[in-house]
Amino acid sequence: MKNAELLKELRIERDQREDLGRGPGRWPWIAGGVVVLLAAGAAGWMLWGHPAIEVQTAAAVAPSAAGPGPGAVLQATGYITARRQATVSAQITGTLTEVLFEEGDRVEKGQVLARLDDNAYRAALDSAKANALAAEAQILQLQAQLDQARADSSRLRTLVATGLVSRQQDEQARTLVNSTQAQLNAQRKLAAAAQAQATQAQVNFDYTVVRAPFTGVITVKAAQVGEIISPLSAGGGFTRTGVGTIVDMDSLEIDVDVNEAYIGRVKAAMPAEAVLDAYADWKIPAHVIAIVPAADRGKATVKVRVALDQKDPRIVPDMGVRVSFLEQAAPKQAAQPPKGVLVPAGAIAQRDGHDTVFVVSGDVAHQRAVEPAPQAYGEMRLLPAGVQAGEAVVVSPPEELKDGARVKSAATP
Repeated sequence: MKNAELLKELRIERDQREDLGRGPGRWPWIAGGVVVLLAAGAAGWMLWGHPAIEVQTAAAVAPSAAGPGPGAVLQATGYITARRQATVSAQITGTLTEVLFEEGDRVEKGQVLARLDDNAYRAALDSAKANALAAEAQILQLQAQLDQARADSSRLRTLVATGLVSRQQDEQARTLVNSTQAQLNAQRKLAAAAQAQATQAQVNFDYTVVRAPFTGVITVKAAQVGEIISPLSAGGGFTRTGVGTIVDMDSLEIDVDVNEAYIGRVKAAMPAEAVLDAYADWKIPAHVIAIVPAADRGKATVKVRVALDQKDPRIVPDMGVRVSFLEQAAPKQAAQPPKGVLVPAGAIAQRDGHDTVFVVSGDVAHQRAVEPAPQAYGEMRLLPAGVQAGEAVVVSPPEELKDGARVKSAATP
């Protein structure tokens, strides 16, 4: 009974059939809706069923642009130092009357940097010079007396032979010559001593002028006019020991501390590359000067001196620097750079026992078989074929990455 009622409800009456027959055609609309639903379902399955894989990419570069060279065997950090640096001071104690420089000034060797009060030293110099002149005048006077005594002695010697004068007078004349000669010799010694005192006074006077010991740049101005300068700080806490600091910029080099466990990798004259913390994109060619034969017990490091092969005003003392010690560079050849492109070594993956890279085009990764060259270029590998310069390759491709997979670039850390 119940089934009969259900069949009755499903029965289409005649008027309803007529209405269906007279309709403008609903079936095409129904079919179109079904197609749209199927397409949306397929797109959703593609979108959520296979999400894009997050990868990191790097651009393939030509060897000529990358400049293949020796690879780094060790890295260390250090600071820019100056082999010639001096705190300039006076050799005497005095009060500054002039300071003729400012920080950043370039000075030449012998250039006057400052002057001290020289009144006392000038007076001492004038007095010493006067004493030296007086001693020279005494020499001239005694020289004239000696010449007269010699002439008198010569005449008396002639008269003694004729008997006109006594032999005693002749002896007295010769004695006068000898004594005058002795006085002249003594006066010459006194004149030499006076001249030495004048020279010493001149030196002390010259000490009142402070000069640059070598060509360089002033980095510190330590004193002002009116302050007392003393090499021994004899005046107490208000006495300056120097007027400034001068640095020879041509003597700049790098001091790095290398862990003693890796010091065996560093050799004298080894090529290196320096990167200043202030200019991270600037690579400065360098080489090892020497390995200091002493270790720091506390830090377990050995100091290495590194010379900068390129001079530049941007390089200043105490700058932080990172040094990469490189393998010995191969001799230069006239041959053309190798064909192909350089890619990071991590971009080469193994798929089915073959070397493979994934090249990203748009948001799709395409798998390509490659044959890397045997030689390495630091952290890069040469691919003679299979990849073009400028194409983006996936670095460290994950195992789930397949040919044709959708990818998206990861954020740079």
